[in-house]
Formats: sequence, C-alpha cells, structure tokens
Amino acid sequence: MSAADERLIVIGTIVGLYGVRGWVRVMSHTQPVDNLLRYGQWQLGRKGTWRPAELEEGKSHGKGLVIKLREYSDRELARQLIGTEIAVPRSELGAAAEGEYYWADLVGLRVETVSGQSLGVVDYLIETGANDVLVARAEDRERLIPFVIDQVVKQVDLAAGLIQVDWDPDF
Repeated sequence: MSAADERLIVIGTIVGLYGVRGWVRVMSHTQPVDNLLRYGQWQLGRKGTWRPAELEEGKSHGKGLVIKLREYSDRELARQLIGTEIAVPRSELGAAAEGEYYWADLVGLRVETVSGQSLGVVDYLIETGANDVLVARAEDRERLIPFVIDQVVKQVDLAAGLIQVDWDPDF
C-alpha cells in the first residue's frame, strides 16, 4: 500500500456534548452525512497528532450525528473531545466513481489552462450549492475556479498531478 493510501483524511469534527453518558455531537464532512459511521479505522486528532478510537455507537441527529466512543463513558471525559477531528486512512475511502473525485485527492494538484499557463495549486475546495469551487493558490494570488466538469474543468489527471481548465488567467 502506498503512502498516499495511508495518509489520513479528515471526515468529521467533534463539535459538542450530547447527554451525560459520553456521547458527542459530530459535524460530518461526508456525503451523505451518516457515511461517516461506516468507516472502521478511526483516528482522533488535533494539530497533526493522531490516536486510534473505536466507535461504539452512532446515529443521525438533526443535521449532524451523535456518536459514542468506547473509551469515553461520561460527559466530563467526552468534554475533552470537543474540537477534535475524526480521520480515516485514504485507503478506507475506496475508489471514486468514474468522473467523480474525492476533494482530498484534488488538493495539491497543479492547475493549468488548456494552453498550459499555470494558475497555481489547489489549496482547498468550497461547496457553494450550485457547484464546488477550486481555490487555486499561486505566489501572487488566489483564484476561485468553478469545478464544473467539461464546461470549465477539461481534464483531471491524478497520476500526473494536474487539472486542466478552460479559464481566463486574469479572472
């Protein structure tokens, strides 16, 4: 397995307490939200320091999730988890469907126009509702590029580390 398969991908954040028996509220970064519950090799972390965690139980609650981790049996123990990120190895995500991409795989790719002009490197993505947006950062500026396959994004080559776009470099 490659190092890329084992890098950790953040799939959620613990945002609050729920009840008195160690349950916590989670903001999921997966689509759909409850996909977070299907991953097995959880890691909890802050600032790049990770440790394994075992999900005991979890369920949808409102717009998010509530979970119970095996190691946390009461509210005061669980309080220390607020702000902690939940991650899994990239290999747990599996392959994306044809023509679809995990955001984590796009971050760090070079972005060029179809004529070969560099627009920077994908720093992060934004979900806008209408379409996702690539944020390409170059030394001199930041560009917001709609991630619309065929119309703007002409090619994504993960192996070459390149996204080609039909985009005005001055925009």
